[in-house]
Amino acid sequence: MRLPCSARYLLIGTLLAAALCGQGAAPNRIPSPAAVPVAPELPREFRGVWIATKGNIDWPSRPGLPVPQQQSELIALLEGARLLNLNAVILQVRPQGDALYESTLEPWSEYLSGREGTAPVPAWDPLAFAIREAHARGLELHAWINPFRAKSETSNSPFGPGNFAHRHPDLSVHYGNQIWLDPGEPDVREHTLRVITDLVRRYDFDALHVDDYFYPYPVKGVSGQNLAFPDDRSWQRFGRKTGLERVAWRRQNVDDVVRRAAEVVHREKPWVQFGVSPFGIWRPGHPAAIRGLDSYELLGADSRRWLAEGWVDYAAPQLYWPIGSREQSFPALLDWWSGQNPFGRHLYAGMSPARIGEDRTAAEIVNQISVTRRQAGTDGVVLWNASCLRDNKGGIAQLLRQTALAHPALPPASPWRATNAPALTDFDAHAAGPHKFTVNWGVAETNVVRGFALQIRRGSAWSLELLTPERRDTSFQLTRWLPSPDELRLTPLGRAGATGTPGTWHRP
Repeated sequence: MRLPCSARYLLIGTLLAAALCGQGAAPNRIPSPAAVPVAPELPREFRGVWIATKGNIDWPSRPGLPVPQQQSELIALLEGARLLNLNAVILQVRPQGDALYESTLEPWSEYLSGREGTAPVPAWDPLAFAIREAHARGLELHAWINPFRAKSETSNSPFGPGNFAHRHPDLSVHYGNQIWLDPGEPDVREHTLRVITDLVRRYDFDALHVDDYFYPYPVKGVSGQNLAFPDDRSWQRFGRKTGLERVAWRRQNVDDVVRRAAEVVHREKPWVQFGVSPFGIWRPGHPAAIRGLDSYELLGADSRRWLAEGWVDYAAPQLYWPIGSREQSFPALLDWWSGQNPFGRHLYAGMSPARIGEDRTAAEIVNQISVTRRQAGTDGVVLWNASCLRDNKGGIAQLLRQTALAHPALPPASPWRATNAPALTDFDAHAAGPHKFTVNWGVAETNVVRGFALQIRRGSAWSLELLTPERRDTSFQLTRWLPSPDELRLTPLGRAGATGTPGTWHRP
């Protein structure tokens, strides 16, 4: 089920809001048993937001902040996501061959401390902290890496001790004002896979996420022409013998990392998802009216193949154009991507509230979400970026709360990912006096819990509450307008969207 809420959830939400605001809605009469509706299917829709650390775009607000301020800023972003009824955050933890987590393979990021290789004082692990705080709020945490960038144009620090590019200058190249690990070098690809293996083994995140920078976006020279990526050395040593043209060999190098990264992730932890957010245009002319950068040729990214082969658990193409754009039409591209998915993996539409005030309004983003909900084969959205939501750019956060994200939803289930569903050990509901109703439950300790979905029926209408994983009870204050429930259904939620057998209660 792609839609975030059924009509019944919308109805009860309206009635409850009116009651809480004191608008005097009359209580529902209890219908006859024959008219009692079955609990609706749990609404599912991916609602993610990117939290970028490169250049301190989203977090931390600047390098070198005191640790308590770094932590409070991150918590504020996570709490903002929760309040918006988002259900996932995609946190950039390796922006450029560095680490915003404890690593023996790569140095601490300059975007955290101000100088690459300098550990935070007092010591803390931002990724472990983010996972714990996200899960406590019922949010998935996706660890986002860049596979080949070594130094970006935003870097102000020299290489830190242990930086792979610094230790192996023969495997890196300068391109414009950036430094890149050369994907054509087998040792570079092996290093990237070691980093991924280390991350998946040591951290309890929900997905490993790779962005759109494979071979770099073209840098223009003084004449305005695209500079060639300087991979002559690897091409002469490894590329020529393949018999492929250079651009095809580059795609082969990227395909090798994407395919093997998926294998590594799923071998280490079968429940962890592997996702990619490619540039939104695979190739100009696909579909026919589309024009723009050719990521297949220029970035070495055969992103259509990754879906077609079923290597990824989700793709989130960056469709950062308006609905009305003629040559980069949001709905046309979304429809095309939905047709490239024979394995039925998740497809999420990347969209850009950050461009509000340039070529779009906040209403455009809401309209794009509506387009994704009408498009068969699309399972949700990812928003670029966290700071524009935090700052309510153009009123976007307020508008989303009032409209498209007014009601909660669970992330889509990924049944092809092996995982065990959590199990309730007991379930009890009862009145605790004339003005309070209490629900208590236990859960088996053998399986990981990501939260609980509590469906509540009063009369003929159902409502939904998503409860955080540490909860083992909840209660309702009863009023004339919010009477005791007639039926409850509590579903335990696990990894990869797995759901356990619900506990149920009916009014005697």
